[in-house]
Amino acid sequence: MIISHEDKDYAARRWAVSVNRYNGAYYYSREICGIMIPLVQTDRSWVTVNTRRAVDHAIVFIHNNLHPKNYDWLKDYKDLVLVCGIPETCEKVAHLGKAIYLPLSVNVAEVEAYRAEKTKEAAFVGRPSKRLGVSFPERVDYLEGMPRRKLLAEMAKYKRVYAVGRSAIEAKILGCEVMPYDERFPDPDRWQILDTRDAARILQNKLNSIDE
Repeated sequence: MIISHEDKDYAARRWAVSVNRYNGAYYYSREICGIMIPLVQTDRSWVTVNTRRAVDHAIVFIHNNLHPKNYDWLKDYKDLVLVCGIPETCEKVAHLGKAIYLPLSVNVAEVEAYRAEKTKEAAFVGRPSKRLGVSFPERVDYLEGMPRRKLLAEMAKYKRVYAVGRSAIEAKILGCEVMPYDERFPDPDRWQILDTRDAARILQNKLNSIDE
């Protein structure tokens, strides 16, 4: 079983919002389903987005690192492998199952296709909520609420990008300098370029260790 971004309830909630409609969890789920799952051999089910539904003996991707308590409903399920994109989250959800760290990944070849000449200075990339209370230099553009293809095409034009997570990885692939802005992640070097196919191999090895 796969509970993903194609779930009807999840899709309805996603289209009910505006600027957050094109969120990272949605696009990450697409790559997990399209690239990672076909490469991983397992008898476990998959939960790639938070629909507040799961099944026992499943692999669950934890997307919300800021508020992992949003996943406390998982306590009703057994034998879960919780996949966390940053190591700090593992400890916060360890009471819900076997928490493992899998570095965030992207489809590198897809992103590389958007590389372009740098004609603009600096931009923030992410949800508006992630920049609340943050003071940016005056001449910073805000790339928000865009479908991913449009976002990548625009981001590729900037010399410097304020971003974290997968957006930061994509910026590096596009040849942008990644600038820190989130006090939790002061070092942009933590966002390493990792292809989704390589992440699948890492996940396979970790699952083998767990299930053997």
